Amino acid sequence: MTTAPFPAWPDPNPGRRQTAGPGGSQRAAALSDLRVLDLSRVLSGPFATMTLADLGADVIKIEQPGTGDDTRHWGPPFQGDQAAYFLSVNRNKRSVAVDLKTEEGRAAVRSLAAQADVVVENFRPGTADRLGVGYADVRAVNPRVVYASISGYGQTGPDAHRPGYDAVVQARSGLMSVTGEADGPPVRVGVSATDLTAGMWALVGILAALHERHRSGLGQWVDISLLDGQVSWLTYVASGYFATGEVPARYGSAHPTIAPYQAFATADGQLMLAVGNDRLWQRFAVAAGLEPLLSDTRFATNADRVRHRGELVPLVAAAMASRTTQEWNERLDAAGVPAGPINSVDTIVTDRQLLARGMVVQTEHPTAGTLQLLGCPVRLSATPPQLRTPPPLLGEHTNQVLVSPAPPDGVRELAS
Repeated sequence: MTTAPFPAWPDPNPGRRQTAGPGGSQRAAALSDLRVLDLSRVLSGPFATMTLADLGADVIKIEQPGTGDDTRHWGPPFQGDQAAYFLSVNRNKRSVAVDLKTEEGRAAVRSLAAQADVVVENFRPGTADRLGVGYADVRAVNPRVVYASISGYGQTGPDAHRPGYDAVVQARSGLMSVTGEADGPPVRVGVSATDLTAGMWALVGILAALHERHRSGLGQWVDISLLDGQVSWLTYVASGYFATGEVPARYGSAHPTIAPYQAFATADGQLMLAVGNDRLWQRFAVAAGLEPLLSDTRFATNADRVRHRGELVPLVAAAMASRTTQEWNERLDAAGVPAGPINSVDTIVTDRQLLARGMVVQTEHPTAGTLQLLGCPVRLSATPPQLRTPPPLLGEHTNQVLVSPAPPDGVRELAS
């Protein structure tokens, strides 16, 4: 069966991808001319494509009929009948239900890929090729395409075939070895940091490749590895090992090369203190009533304080326990010393600074009701990101996107 030709990539609401520029003039959203085909699922790819969508790109998310993205079923928690996990990284997208196990479905996706500026996938290496939607397949019909692949270990190397899971890569990358208390076991970061890091590196690669395309007229393959991306975050930790040969240790909330720079118990909670240089140390000592320490040669410089951390920290801890978190926050703020409370999620999402920056946004979902979501952190003065549409229902836009007198067997409208 031959798939009917699909029309030029339809934009159902072009006017909604406009933003107000200086003086109220209307300017197109930063990425409003980009068409993104999203073959990814779970977190790394959807996080990257959501950010492109927030910045104006038209993102079409391809999902398996009947099941969709795995995270549609990852709960509780749910809001209405929608998994909170899925809702967190899929706004501003259109969902098309296509069965990539059928030739008709693959043909439909290749037709969309032929018109796309960007294709994003996070299958295990080789899977996209077997499905007929790999880089070579897409490049053959669209040499201008920027094709981004996110995988656990990259497209090359002896472990390229291995499945990539955030927790496993957090362990392998060395991140867990430097996370946790000094006398405790290695600890996983509380969010899927490796997936999110890979999504951010994919964004960097995609935007760089699009910029280069302006010069050459040609696209290229962006190969992102969870392991590569997370290892890159080791930065000064790895550099310290290269310089000394000493294996970095865990310091809990403390910093390996700055002191005092860690969380301290207050009279009613916890406060993170960041005394990042000698000038701040002098201010802190005065504000904390620890002026005698300023003449103690053990603590004269940051290097001295790091060497004598074991003697310094108990002295600071005793002082910090004498006042409440709020009292310390006000006192240290007045002294110009960086410090802040250790918020839980419920307190940070109502933080006045976060709210002033528009980092909590709201939209209406057809089945989940009123949704609150975290906003996009990119600030652009003329073309800011926007929340245009809620996360889509499974297959909600199949007919809208694949307009054809008789949709092929591999394509089904699943929206109610």
